[in-house]
Amino acid sequence: MSQIDLQNHLDSAGSGESIRLFKNDALETLSHVHPIVPLCIWSPLIVFLLYRSQASYHLSAFTMLGLASAAILTWTFMEYFLHRFVFHFPARHTLTKYLVFTFHGVHHAAPQDKTRLVMPPAGAVIFLGLFWLLFEALLPDAWLGAFFAFFTVGYLIYDYIHYAIHHFPMKSPLANYLKICHLRHHFKTPDRCFGVSSPLWDIVFRTN
Repeated sequence: MSQIDLQNHLDSAGSGESIRLFKNDALETLSHVHPIVPLCIWSPLIVFLLYRSQASYHLSAFTMLGLASAAILTWTFMEYFLHRFVFHFPARHTLTKYLVFTFHGVHHAAPQDKTRLVMPPAGAVIFLGLFWLLFEALLPDAWLGAFFAFFTVGYLIYDYIHYAIHHFPMKSPLANYLKICHLRHHFKTPDRCFGVSSPLWDIVFRTN
């Protein structure tokens, strides 16, 4: 399947019409998110954590660079792991099927829905909160804030690459490669190409 074929599939996937998930109007509204929202919510936290880390622990530039590299690499792995094993969980029961569809299946059913391409804030707070608790248990206090800030940067990179793949031309070689891989995941091989912001773990685990 060529790049043109994949783009044609995307173009024919609908005009971006939404699928209703909840009978309750308030819950349904919360499931739709303008793409600027994650940046507005998480950027202040990122800046605060980086400032506090530097002010409290005087981390060197080398340490900050190491934490940034490790955190973003960790994000790419978690992105791959969650997409492959959680969002594509082979549900058998009604409740788990509903949950899988609500969290991710709806995106496959309506891939051009512009308000369901970034994570809703309520879900992101829970999701990132759990990772904060995990990192808090594993990392020294001096590294925690900066590591989590850069991990959140990785999440934002993922969100906006994902949005761009669906709604913008991707002209650079790497961006175009990411777009082709993701469209293949949607329209040809849903059991492959789980990385959105990076192809690394698909290459490592041979799902590219």
